[in-house]
Amino acid sequence: MSVLPKKNELGFFEIRLESIGGLGANLAGKMLAEAGVLGLGLSGSNFSSYGSEKKGSPVKSFIRFCDPDTAIRDHSPIEEPHVVGVFHEALYKTIDVVSGLRADGIVLVNSSRDFDVIKKDLNLEYGTLAIVDALNIAVEEKTKVNTAMLGALFRICEFLDPNSMREVIRKTFEKKYPHLVEPNIRTFDRGYNEVQFKTYEVPEGAEGKTFVRMQPLLGYETQELGGVITAQANSILKDLSGSRQGFLPEFNREKCIDCAACDNVCPDFCFVWEEGEDKRGRKQMFLKGIDYQYCKGCLKCVEACPTNALTDLREMIGYAEANRVKQNFPYTAGGIL
Repeated sequence: MSVLPKKNELGFFEIRLESIGGLGANLAGKMLAEAGVLGLGLSGSNFSSYGSEKKGSPVKSFIRFCDPDTAIRDHSPIEEPHVVGVFHEALYKTIDVVSGLRADGIVLVNSSRDFDVIKKDLNLEYGTLAIVDALNIAVEEKTKVNTAMLGALFRICEFLDPNSMREVIRKTFEKKYPHLVEPNIRTFDRGYNEVQFKTYEVPEGAEGKTFVRMQPLLGYETQELGGVITAQANSILKDLSGSRQGFLPEFNREKCIDCAACDNVCPDFCFVWEEGEDKRGRKQMFLKGIDYQYCKGCLKCVEACPTNALTDLREMIGYAEANRVKQNFPYTAGGIL
């Protein structure tokens, strides 16, 4: 039986996974707990928290481990984890992913960027930062990000046995998807071997991050009289960039024939058009660019484009902001046409 390296006052070693729907954090939490409980004889529990169960929406998965003789009577969300796994870097924009992290805690991030840059983005002062390029591994092995993240988590949690996880992967996929067993084991092994660490010294007496529970904007003290919802019933003001799972469309104006096939399949307001004249002087609408605020990275436009004017590109930090062509919605902004 494994020995837990750290415990909180209730005797638990706690892990919190921060992700968005579609990256498999919910399944990863289940498999992680199963490997510890059934494979190693630990007591453990797993559950997830999410709003609408759809691709791109925020998801949290919680895993607790404790000694076999410790009863688990706490089923509340994990607020002070020993380990945090961040499946998607865009979560930094809207969620404090390291909220409540202990001073000597470990943060695992799916990224290809430098340690110090990520540390600054996370507002992390001390502790251990682990980085694994789970997206690149998943693309090369034609699997999902969650299996590579599991491999890195097993490297972090040394009390867990990687062989027990490989057996869980086999049992999970061999009946319905036998062709995915070996690619997922390779993905797990690469995540385990390719994760990198950097420790920032923890000062004596340092305290962990303060946990802040998100509060709704409207409550019984702040809502309008009569419960009136004053927000407009549209998504024009929303930033959907956090839904992207690592890829976005890249636009090449020179190859574009302005056929609007991309706009026909786009589920949002991504494509920006402007009026102009063709070579014969006839009025026509020309595609100006992409408003990445509304792009969820579904890449339907790439599939529909007949000229390869749109191609899929692995998203780099700052690319969307630098290449965004803004939509003009004057009525929403209070102006006139």
